[in-house]
Amino acid sequence: MTDYADRAGLQVATTLARFVEDAVLPPLGMDADGFWAGAAKIFAEHAPVNRNLLARRDALQAAIDARLASGAAADEAFLREIGYLVPEPVPFAIATEHVDAEIATLAGPQLVVPALNARFVLNAANARWGSLYDALYGTDAIPGTAGPGGYDAARGAQVIAWARAFLDQVLLPSATEIGSTAEGARQTIYYRGANGLHFAIVRDSGHPIGRDDPEHVADVLLESALTAIVDLEDSVAAVDAEDKVQGYANWLGLMRGDLAETFAKNGRSLTRTLAPDRELAEGITLPGRAVLLVRNVGHLMTTPAVLLPDGSEAPEGILDAIVTGAIGLHDLRGLGRFRNSRAGSIYVVKPKMHGPEECAFADRLYGAVEALLGLAPNTIKIGLMDEERRTSANLAACIHALKDRLFFINTGFLDRTGDEIHTSMRAGAMVPKGEMKAARWIAAYEARNVRIGLDCGLAGRAQIGKGMWAAPDRMADMLAQKIAHPKSGATTAWVPSPTAATLHATHYHQVDVAACQRALASEVPPLADLLTVPLAEGRNWSAEEIERELDNNAQGILGYVVRWIDHGVGCSKVPDIHDVGLMEDRATLRISSQHIANWLLHGVATPEQVDAALHRMAAKVDAQNAGDPLYQPMAGREAQRLAFQAARALIFEGVDQPSGYTEPLLHRYRARAKALEPCV
Repeated sequence: MTDYADRAGLQVATTLARFVEDAVLPPLGMDADGFWAGAAKIFAEHAPVNRNLLARRDALQAAIDARLASGAAADEAFLREIGYLVPEPVPFAIATEHVDAEIATLAGPQLVVPALNARFVLNAANARWGSLYDALYGTDAIPGTAGPGGYDAARGAQVIAWARAFLDQVLLPSATEIGSTAEGARQTIYYRGANGLHFAIVRDSGHPIGRDDPEHVADVLLESALTAIVDLEDSVAAVDAEDKVQGYANWLGLMRGDLAETFAKNGRSLTRTLAPDRELAEGITLPGRAVLLVRNVGHLMTTPAVLLPDGSEAPEGILDAIVTGAIGLHDLRGLGRFRNSRAGSIYVVKPKMHGPEECAFADRLYGAVEALLGLAPNTIKIGLMDEERRTSANLAACIHALKDRLFFINTGFLDRTGDEIHTSMRAGAMVPKGEMKAARWIAAYEARNVRIGLDCGLAGRAQIGKGMWAAPDRMADMLAQKIAHPKSGATTAWVPSPTAATLHATHYHQVDVAACQRALASEVPPLADLLTVPLAEGRNWSAEEIERELDNNAQGILGYVVRWIDHGVGCSKVPDIHDVGLMEDRATLRISSQHIANWLLHGVATPEQVDAALHRMAAKVDAQNAGDPLYQPMAGREAQRLAFQAARALIFEGVDQPSGYTEPLLHRYRARAKALEPCV
């Protein structure tokens, strides 16, 4: 049972109240009574609006469902009639000010990391700099693998050859030497590359690699993750006050600069902390850490961490806005060991907003938080995740609603695909999941995002971003394919690890993103392309094709959900049906569950076939996790396993889930699992 304390009429979970009052407010010199009174006022004014916006989502979806069920198309004219589509704003440019260069003018990789894992969070923050030698040596980025045992000289020669060619052909021809550091025989020489990114050559005649190199080069360092998103949303399983405080505490540790994590590795105890800035002998300072952004949750979910005066749970997104904003104030006041934003801003990524009404609400909400904290208007910046159909169809209007605080737009093609399926659920059976990336709407979506962003003045003021590379073990494929993101005019794109950030950084040294933006066609791809529903019209699948698709989806669902429900792991590398490790979070889960729900609705698959696939894949997932001593098998005990029941509910209740989101069911089953966990 959660213990609560009364705070200005709010019932605040004791663990949250203590964290705020003991750790967040005292360094700020803020009075607890005044803070909670201000928070209560924000909830009183904004929670009813939040509920009304969710009701508006439901009403629009009901109108679309009814239209599609009648056999008519939910075409552009109909969507305008019901208010799903709004008029385009007159031409404008965003007016965002005080944005750090890593966001406004530089182009480079962006990491996304779950806020609940302190070690991962520190790794992400420190991924500003990465060893190109290490990234090449330990991955498939170049052919072959390192031999067993210690250093493999043959593999090392491959790495050195690749890195030397990259230095000679890409990095050095247009670079400017800016300074150096020295420690004993080790000298690190820093350069500014053609596109503003830095790199360094490490020379060390005493190093095992540098000793045998003709120029004593021991490593090449690349400025890698310019920014990192500390995620409180899709990559975490935070269902109660305890979980929320863990995430908030890690965000606070980052803003104070004192976050540390001790762990065992190879029989040794190691402690990880934030990396310092790099002080060059010439008096130049280079940032040692990524600029950190925090992703708050969307408008949908509520949290038991705070109960409103009527006894209902508070909107979780409003709580995030208040608490993460107060924590960000530590950085703005210079209370920490380091500075995160040198421009004086707090960067909040806001996901899963549907259309300009919800964006305008977010603008007002963060304005209210600024007033509570005594901040100047628009100090808290908002990053708009363009990942819902109503947002991408009204993108310019959404940007306009945030024009004074917008610092990025980013395509989230995974959630966007889930919303595409759910919005048009009753239009007919969708194409197989693997064919979605070739659908007409996706090409329009990705191109429109960049072109509309440029038309709204984001160049030089805000990021235009692209989505995640989800296969962390396939770096050769990433090197071959992800260069398309900077070539598309996007100034950033998501990567799953610090190693991937270093390898993806090579693309930004090769591609002049600003030149690519200037070369883009001036026309925005037509809205009609974006609204084209990916229906599998006229398709007659064989029994084998149906079973293969069901197995693929069911395996992905079970492999992810079992970790979410049993262990509270919101993002991890989960083996797919072919045993390839993929980064899975709620966005990928949304696609798989909605896809099966769609096929069930339209009779492509029967409930019996779906259940058979789930049972087959329970055994498959059990086998994939056989080496985990904490894993609880599902096969043969499906009726007793909450994880299996949650996975099944996501499918069979998928049509009725709000916007097809997985959070409501995941939270319900995870809370039940936590209630059964033994006290420690």
